[in-house]
Amino acid sequence: MWEAALHGFVLAFGLILPLGVQNVFVFNQGAAQPTLWRALPVVLTAAVCDTLLILLAVLGVSLAVLTFAWLKTILYAGGVFFLVYMGILTWRSRPSAEAQEAERFPPKRQVMFAASVSLLNPHAILDTIGVIGTSSLGYAGAAKWGFAAACILVSWLWFFGLALAGRTAGRLDRSGRLLRALNLASAFLIWGVAAYMAVSLVRELAA
Repeated sequence: MWEAALHGFVLAFGLILPLGVQNVFVFNQGAAQPTLWRALPVVLTAAVCDTLLILLAVLGVSLAVLTFAWLKTILYAGGVFFLVYMGILTWRSRPSAEAQEAERFPPKRQVMFAASVSLLNPHAILDTIGVIGTSSLGYAGAAKWGFAAACILVSWLWFFGLALAGRTAGRLDRSGRLLRALNLASAFLIWGVAAYMAVSLVRELAA
């Protein structure tokens, strides 16, 4: 079981590490909110959504996605448009000291936006279901749930740490230059992922 848990921990950390839409939003809200506790809604929502996706993946939803080629095609096509749009929003973000108050989402909006970038991001769904789900097929019983628990633990620790890092960066960089540079880099990364998904989609349709 411990071997499975270690596998899940390393795998989940590798998947969650890149600066995607979800990570950028959690980080920016941590920087924009006046206290770390005010960013708690976005942290909890992102972590709960990841937990739900991981559980669905481990319980076998990945088999349905991988079995039906048309469903995977829809997810890829939707993912390309979603990521291009979110890249544009990230690029346009201006996290200066004056703009941070405008980007300081109230709790309800934090929950809604965090849920949308977590559950409506087809690339994240494919990562969770396609990678974590298929990896869990090699385990059974306690080992399978140890694998799932480790993946879930990574998500919770990561989002709390990300909000804390954002809060620290927001306090140290009142000009917003660091956050602006992060947003620009994230926008390029998001568009890169969108381009990769578009190429993969074209190859699958041409095959």
